[in-house]
Amino acid sequence: MSDILNAIHEDVTALHECGAVNEITMRNFDALCLTPVPTYTPERIKEVREKNHVSQSVLAAYLCVTVKAVQRWEQGSSKPSGATAKLLAIAEKKGLQAIA
Repeated sequence: MSDILNAIHEDVTALHECGAVNEITMRNFDALCLTPVPTYTPERIKEVREKNHVSQSVLAAYLCVTVKAVQRWEQGSSKPSGATAKLLAIAEKKGLQAIA
């Protein structure tokens, strides 16, 4: 979360705690504050893997997918989605140790 969004989130949380913001509004606001999952190109996936100094099979193990899936992503015949894309985003930002 950016510094500005984090500050706003703290303010809305304080408003929720004092009863000025209801539970549903707070949940909706929390959902809006989630970091969007980027779209991964084959080049970007390979960059994440190489930045972390791992092979396709090791990256697959970290992401709980098959080696074939990683190969298809890097060849561009398929794309990671859902939880796998989110894990890739975390690995890209914080390294594979963050998802180990």
